Amino acid sequence: QVQLVESGGGLVQPGGSLRLSCAASGSIGSRYVMGWYRQAPGKQRELVAIIGLSTNYADSVKGRFTISRDYAKNTVYLQMNSLKPEDTAVYHCNAHMPGVGERDYWGQGTQVTVSS
Repeated sequence: QVQLVESGGGLVQPGGSLRLSCAASGSIGSRYVMGWYRQAPGKQRELVAIIGLSTNYADSVKGRFTISRDYAKNTVYLQMNSLKPEDTAVYHCNAHMPGVGERDYWGQGTQVTVSS
């Protein structure tokens, strides 16, 4: 069982930066693909960024957001720069292990609000 706890959200002005962290209670080795998703009010949850053997980003955040992971700390980060009001959402961390015995874990989420 893996538990994920996000932190680092908050209120920031347009153009500002935030760094989100996702700490895992269990070991999330290289078998897990880690991801950040977000859900804005009235909208479906959408992929923001994932990191496995490589990284992938939603077109809307490319060049502004960077996902990274620290295996020693069992933590995944999302550095968000040049934030826009449309980035406002609850950001959720996901740990996905594909294949046989597929597993999927979600954190509770952290609110990011971009507003002047």
